[in-house]
Amino acid sequence: MSSVLGVSVGAGAVRMARPHAASSHGHVAPHSFDLQTIPVGEHQVEELAAEAIGVTLEATPGIEATAIAYRSEQHARAIRASMARQQLTNYELVPEIIAALEFAHSTGDIRGISSLVVYDLGSSGLSVSVVDAQTREVRHSERTSDISGDYLDSLVREQQIASGRIAHPPDPAGLAALDALCREAKEQLSSNTAVALPSEQGLVLLAQENFESLIMLAIESSARMARDVIVRSDRPVHGVLLIGGCARIPLIAKVLERWMGVPVIVPDSPETVITRGAALLARPVRPIRASAPPGRMLDDDDELSPAWLSAPPKRRRKREINGAVLTVSALAVVAAIGLGLGYGPQVLERDSQSSERSTSVSPTSAPRTTTLDPQIAVAPGTTTETEESVAAPPPRRQTTTTPPPTTPGPNTIVVPGLPTIVLPTIPTEVFPFPPPPPPR
Repeated sequence: MSSVLGVSVGAGAVRMARPHAASSHGHVAPHSFDLQTIPVGEHQVEELAAEAIGVTLEATPGIEATAIAYRSEQHARAIRASMARQQLTNYELVPEIIAALEFAHSTGDIRGISSLVVYDLGSSGLSVSVVDAQTREVRHSERTSDISGDYLDSLVREQQIASGRIAHPPDPAGLAALDALCREAKEQLSSNTAVALPSEQGLVLLAQENFESLIMLAIESSARMARDVIVRSDRPVHGVLLIGGCARIPLIAKVLERWMGVPVIVPDSPETVITRGAALLARPVRPIRASAPPGRMLDDDDELSPAWLSAPPKRRRKREINGAVLTVSALAVVAAIGLGLGYGPQVLERDSQSSERSTSVSPTSAPRTTTLDPQIAVAPGTTTETEESVAAPPPRRQTTTTPPPTTPGPNTIVVPGLPTIVLPTIPTEVFPFPPPPPPR
């Protein structure tokens, strides 16, 4: 049975969601998902996500499409690079905000709301976006790492150490273990009034009232940031969509509703909203296409078809024309170099002498022809002095006993449709400049 896969790549965990089989009407129930959470730990999050996707696709052959949610363009590039190293191509990237809106629309949580604030508080930071719920256009968005789930965990840790019940860990490993314990205590306080968790350093004991007093200043600051984002977007909002791992903290919804004056919507399992929304957006990707759609360039991830690899006839004709122009240009440059070195007057004087001598030649003399092949001699054995100065060098295979000229003259090259170009032989004794004229 075919299925799809949605993936979110967070700083603290990689989450994957696979919707259950469609109902008889062909729709997927928005709450019917198989969810999996993989803690990042010491791994690089993008590499961990690519490896997890590869293992899942191999273990579940029925998955036909994969959608991965990304936060920014830099985040998307890192995901693409990791997927390329795993040689995975049948996937698409979707913005996190679009995935969240897709899921909220499917559940009907934002029904009747045309403009809303998406407040996403995760382990690494806070993202606040003002979006048009109907067109899904992002009006304004900002992100900060000053307020995060990790920061709230550190507040709990410092409070426990300051109380004297917890000893300060002696090494980084112990500090990481204490942070994980404080995170667990924070999550349990979302549904309990108090929590007590034992550890090697002591007992983590925390009441909900004490926890809220610890984080109140940070939550008030985040609400002020959300209000400023609304002001800068210059758009009124009618609701707040609260997602992310910290959305389970009851204090956050209370503070936001008091600051915004609009309803605050907290979906079920808010930390997996983006993951499930990505699964709802997953579509099969065809990597080979004959051509790109109108108005769209091929991306780096797209594969080229033979139609893109073959050059059209117009391009080939253009290349041939360019080759002829390049050849003529090269010959013109060589002739210009000869004139610049001072051999133009000598060539012109020699040509004028040759034309004067040619008037005394009998009209019955055979006309001369030249070709572009320097190995073919076109002059007969009774070549005149004028012909010897412009004839091509003799052939390599001599069929007669007539010795070749000892000093060949300048070469003459004829290009059809162009004037004759004379390339003089540059004497080595006068290079690079000709001798000055004698004084009068």
